[in-house]
Amino acid sequence: MKQIGLVAIGRNEGERLGSCLRSAIGKIALVVYVDSGSTDGSLELARSLGADTVELDLSTPFTAARARNEGFARLLQLVPDIEFVQFVDGDCEIVDGWLELAQQELAAKPELAVVCGRRREKFPEATAYNRLCDIEWDTPVGEAKACGGDSMMRVWAFEQVGGFNPALIAGEEPELCVRLRQNGWKIERLDAEMTLHDAQMTGFDQWWKRSQRAGHAYAEGSWLHGNTPERHWVKDTLRIWFWGFVLPVLALGTAWFTNGWSLLLLFGYPILTYRIYRRMQQNLKSKDAALYAVSCVLGRFPQLQGQMLFHKRRLLGQRINLIEYKTANPINSASSN
Repeated sequence: MKQIGLVAIGRNEGERLGSCLRSAIGKIALVVYVDSGSTDGSLELARSLGADTVELDLSTPFTAARARNEGFARLLQLVPDIEFVQFVDGDCEIVDGWLELAQQELAAKPELAVVCGRRREKFPEATAYNRLCDIEWDTPVGEAKACGGDSMMRVWAFEQVGGFNPALIAGEEPELCVRLRQNGWKIERLDAEMTLHDAQMTGFDQWWKRSQRAGHAYAEGSWLHGNTPERHWVKDTLRIWFWGFVLPVLALGTAWFTNGWSLLLLFGYPILTYRIYRRMQQNLKSKDAALYAVSCVLGRFPQLQGQMLFHKRRLLGQRINLIEYKTANPINSASSN
């Protein structure tokens, strides 16, 4: 498949990176790995497996968007006639058959800029947090508004809109898709397995940081494109503020004046949880539907924290750093040879 190149990005992914690169090397024209300051030997591992590597300049803040852009530039420099680029995170591996299917779909439908498939969690039963990831990624097939970090894109379309916004620390894929759709392109999610993801989320603090990052992304996305006709992520942002701030402040702040009657407003949380549970129960087991519902409602609070962090940084002109929830995954030197 000489028309396809791949850009993988990572930071201290360890053996997850090895699995990622092995799933693509030798199957396409070129694999480029972009490293964001790893200290676990990821660069050496990538080179030993035959990937071309890019090491990001440490003086500029790391973002996934910036890493993907630099990997794309390197890919075009080495293979200038490439037609399609598969982006993948270093903690994911490509499922057999996906690259061929995605290429065929893009070649057959010139109006498509992006195709993506089903990202699955590799070990969904390991922890409740891993299971939540697997549930979140099961989005409807067909024409979509956005893709995730794993997707195949048409090179011309990607270049036309200037690639990813390198300043975003999260939510860069939906933001790119907004600009693609504004230029007449379409995004499609195929009914096919695409990648296996290894979240390795084992603690509540990791889930909290991941949710906080999502809130930051909603805030930044709505700030950039909220005034467009589609009102990108405005409703999501307003929901976060209502459930994470307005309702609890109203209920608790007026309790003294209302002789405690305002505390009844807090029953909105179990009611919302039940509504989400009933909706998700149509496609999930009761246990998974309950887990997802509780996560959605509880997640409003770290998401609010992420929203506030974005606006604080914006107003004060502060440097925007990554919100990382993962732990390093040491490389087994024996398996990297």
